[in-house]
Amino acid sequence: MQTDRITPEWITDLNPDEIFVFGSNSQGHHNGGAARTALKWGAIYGQGEGLQGQTYAIPTMFASVQNIVPYADRFIEFARLHPEMKFLLTEIGCGIAGFSPKDIAPLFKKSRSIENIYLPQRFWSILDKK
Repeated sequence: MQTDRITPEWITDLNPDEIFVFGSNSQGHHNGGAARTALKWGAIYGQGEGLQGQTYAIPTMFASVQNIVPYADRFIEFARLHPEMKFLLTEIGCGIAGFSPKDIAPLFKKSRSIENIYLPQRFWSILDKK
């Protein structure tokens, strides 16, 4: 397991270079879960994807995990292009959206080699078994 790149279980504060990565719906209605928390760090109500203040939204409210893939891929590429930022990925899609870490973790397999992406411990545990 990648113990030096684990997202804290509870994020209450961010350093200036840290980005809170959360699951959203495509309409950007940040009414619950991590999306609601993201509002305090600059998430923009009505913006469902991308960098917003010290947050990055990834849409997850879909019937299928496959619908999340392009958004996860865009996030990974964005993070790769911004090594000055530290991205703290929460367990996106594993709350209100109803998916499990087993469903979502494989979408972030490519992020294993990107040093500025931190993953939840349960995602690392799943990826390390593959």
